[in-house]
Amino acid sequence: MEITNVMEYEKIAKEKLPKMVYDYYASGAEDQWTLQENRNAFSRILFRPRILIDVSKIDVSTRVLGFNISMPIMIAPTAMQKMAHPDGELATARATSAAGTIMTLSSWATCSVEEVASTGPGIRFFQLYVYKDRNVVIQLVKRAEEAGFKAIALTVDTPRLGRRESDIKNRFALPRGLTLKNFEGLDLGKIDKTNDSGLASYVAGQVDQSLSWKDIKWLQSITSLPILVKGVITAEDARIAVEYGAAGIIVSNHGARQLDYVPATIVALEEVVKAVEGRIPVFLDGGVRRGTDVFKALALGASGVFVGRPSLFSLAADGEAGVRKMLQMLRDEFELTMALSGCRSLREISRNHIKTDWDIPHYLPAKL
Repeated sequence: MEITNVMEYEKIAKEKLPKMVYDYYASGAEDQWTLQENRNAFSRILFRPRILIDVSKIDVSTRVLGFNISMPIMIAPTAMQKMAHPDGELATARATSAAGTIMTLSSWATCSVEEVASTGPGIRFFQLYVYKDRNVVIQLVKRAEEAGFKAIALTVDTPRLGRRESDIKNRFALPRGLTLKNFEGLDLGKIDKTNDSGLASYVAGQVDQSLSWKDIKWLQSITSLPILVKGVITAEDARIAVEYGAAGIIVSNHGARQLDYVPATIVALEEVVKAVEGRIPVFLDGGVRRGTDVFKALALGASGVFVGRPSLFSLAADGEAGVRKMLQMLRDEFELTMALSGCRSLREISRNHIKTDWDIPHYLPAKL
């Protein structure tokens, strides 16, 4: 079957992967309302394209934290990629590098920071969970720095793991032969079978529930890398993140896997962007499946987007080549959306290019 859009990879992945693995990647928390809403909310944003603009040359490149990248589409951190494909994170790293964009490696990767760095040059960020044992965190951050990673994406929405019912039903555990490679030498690399989700038990035992704003200062004291705060969905927290010296914010609801009935990230985005007032860049993850979604996020003030499940499903379907094609399709669709909206560069994408169903169109004159 010829793949013509990113969503088609999920069907192939579902057929190829064991049920426990597919369910782990695909599912959300509890009723999965937010999981659906992350997608559905994009369909409530419509375009206001401008016509008769010379779009013979279009530039989709951008800068993120001072790094030049080919497009505002990056790879979000997703755990345990060797469950999807034997090459796991190594394939994702190679594909992302070939596309000229940024990969974020999960703390819970099945390849280590060193192994990912060994795939060759590339701009890579490291997603961090803060463990109760802070020496583990110090070691991990140092290793990421030494391996050439350029930023830390600190996950702040997971003091406890969300209730993912398919993982409970499937008694999720890391398949035999796989470990959380970054923790292997620390005796923290295994996720065993329990009477619940093995990952929920692991998180309860290892991840620090006392994590608070002051720990951003602590993190800054152990690394010179810029820190992105991942998991902000309110204006209040966005302002505090700026005060505490975050280098950027990732508007994220953890792929709808933590607290159900939070808004879609595309709905929460504008609130966060307004609160930040341009002081630091704001990024988005959650529900991005089309180039049109990327354009909508940028029109609402995002500096770029991260994609998670599409990278897992394309990896499962066709390894490195799948991830390459997925990124290329998103790029091509995004470029086409820009052309058809009358935008030649990212600078030209504005709030006036879209209208949403959750606000009064601000481009219309106010009439009583």
